[in-house]
Amino acid sequence: MSAPILRILFSLVLCALFWPHAVQARTATADIAHIRTGLATLEQVNVRLDWPKNANHGTLRLRVGRLDAPGLGYAFRDLIWQCPLQRDGEGGWRCDGELRSGDARPMRLSIDLATAFTDVVLRQGDARLEVHRQAAAPDDTRIDLVKVPLIWSQALLSRAWAEGRWKTGQLDGRLVVSAPADRPLRVAGPLALAGAALETPDGTIAAEGLGANLALDYRSAADEQRVDVRGELRGGELLFGSAYVALPATPVALRVDANGDAAGGWRLPTLLWGDGDALAVSGSAALAPDGALSALDIEIDSEDLAPVTGRYLSGWLGGFGLGELALKGRLHSRLRLDASGMRGFDARFDRVDVIESGGMFRFDGLQGDLRYSTDAPADSALRWRSGQLYGLDFGAAELPLRSVEAAIALRAPTAVDAIGGTLRFDHFRLRPPNGEQGLQANFGLTLDKFDIGKLAQSMGWPAFRGTLSGSIPNARYVDDTLVFEGGLEMRVFDGSVKVSSLAMERPFGVAPTLSADLALDDLDLLSVTEVFDFGSISGRLDGSIRELRLVDWTATAFDAEFQTQRRRGVKQRISQRAVQNISSVGDASFVTSLQGQLIGLFDDFGYRRIGISCRLRNQVCTMGGLESLGAAGSGAGAGGSGSDGGGFTIVQGAGIPRLNVVGFNRRVDWPTLVERLQAVGSGDLKPVVE
Repeated sequence: MSAPILRILFSLVLCALFWPHAVQARTATADIAHIRTGLATLEQVNVRLDWPKNANHGTLRLRVGRLDAPGLGYAFRDLIWQCPLQRDGEGGWRCDGELRSGDARPMRLSIDLATAFTDVVLRQGDARLEVHRQAAAPDDTRIDLVKVPLIWSQALLSRAWAEGRWKTGQLDGRLVVSAPADRPLRVAGPLALAGAALETPDGTIAAEGLGANLALDYRSAADEQRVDVRGELRGGELLFGSAYVALPATPVALRVDANGDAAGGWRLPTLLWGDGDALAVSGSAALAPDGALSALDIEIDSEDLAPVTGRYLSGWLGGFGLGELALKGRLHSRLRLDASGMRGFDARFDRVDVIESGGMFRFDGLQGDLRYSTDAPADSALRWRSGQLYGLDFGAAELPLRSVEAAIALRAPTAVDAIGGTLRFDHFRLRPPNGEQGLQANFGLTLDKFDIGKLAQSMGWPAFRGTLSGSIPNARYVDDTLVFEGGLEMRVFDGSVKVSSLAMERPFGVAPTLSADLALDDLDLLSVTEVFDFGSISGRLDGSIRELRLVDWTATAFDAEFQTQRRRGVKQRISQRAVQNISSVGDASFVTSLQGQLIGLFDDFGYRRIGISCRLRNQVCTMGGLESLGAAGSGAGAGGSGSDGGGFTIVQGAGIPRLNVVGFNRRVDWPTLVERLQAVGSGDLKPVVE
């Protein structure tokens, strides 16, 4: 219960005390239908005083059926206070008793009415609210707060912020409430919060464990409210939508001046935030009646970016899978927003290092300016000393930029030395979120002679050799999906691998997903098998991997088919070890025109064709080969289509001894197959000869 409401109770007590001949009578009562003050309205008021004859004290009972204080947001029903009333020996009166309101937990209310002052103490457990008034200053009331639960101020919070709900926390302080008849209500004084927690019903705004030392100045009139807060925060956590703030144990300076209008909106002409060298913020803002940000104009400076990610950016960056991003250096910036989105952004980077802890990327020595404006064209330039992408080094570069038509674009192509070759950005355009439109970007790339050996080493692949070249005329990033137009071509194993239909979902988020089609043409099979240490197979290989899908860089679906092709002058031989590995990995067996036990006498065999296919769905690889073998031994043609009950030919032999490798298990568990392939590369797989 607030102090202004207690003032109303004082007046009712006085009515009872000075009722004509009240103290001489055994019982005095008063029924009042309606009382209206500047702060509250009371209905169904009953005052009763029982004072036995010749007794030194009486019993006062006060009941209020309905009490409404709309200016403060309070409404009470069935208020009952009963206490022993007695004189204090100096012309004053004292009464101390239990106060109840409906089913709420009872409190204890003590009132001391003296000639020159009035003191009131409201207690509940260790919490205590004290009210002090001086007769010489009837418009001012001092309130002392000791371990008061924040929930007691819920009505006042709801008046200023309808969606806000206190959860826990306590308050200490000393406030002065001024309520002159001709001026707005004013509440001012120092406050100390401990363990404060609040939230909104939708959970988009929340706080936990907040500590603060603040100076409050609150004013409320019929059509306007004003709140000025100054002081410092000490620890705790804050959540505003996707923005998460973890406050340090060291003090964070705070100043907020806010003016509320009759419609429920707020203007914040002054915003100040001071977290040492980590973050200094100054500016202004505006909130719509629903709490949404409708305007923001702030300057953000950091002399030491190292603690900024953990304290202020982890929530926002976490949506892109970058919650552990590390920053070093200095940043000075200005940001302007309105209800539809960003209107302008200026940033100056000074020796900034950006490091993704998982090794995805890093930029060293980021320097220069980045400007974005929806009002007028703005040029800027950003450069870096060096960097890495998935462990691959790239060199220095400078990006000449221009902001025009609500986007940021390259003013000229920019080349970067990377992976033994060159990466050139032919064009780049980024459009920040605006209203319902999310982040959008498009760019064009040209790759020239990337060293696949370095790429393979960085990715932990076998020691491939060759180069990667190609161009992506245009790539589009929309709705968290990156789609590439054009394709890439890798010159490897004396042949080529072409990549098309390349797209990526959530490239900067959790579990990125990549899809593509690959076409293999005229690969030197001997070079391929040597790299994978599979045993030697000579010949030329064609193939395709269609509808490839990688989730978090793990294959979840594809339709793959590989077949050898005859080339004039190219021998087609397969070693005994390769035959055994094919048999062991693919649950296959081999037969020859000689007895099976004589195979050990030969180092390699001639073959006519090799072919194998795998269609991966739901962790199961459906296998096929050159032809299917039905129960009667009839072939079903290339690609391995046919009844699931028959086998399929993987290696079709030629010459003497003529060796055929036949698979019988069409459905293979994909994780098991991958495990066997890895064992072949490490030499741990034990072949089985049938």
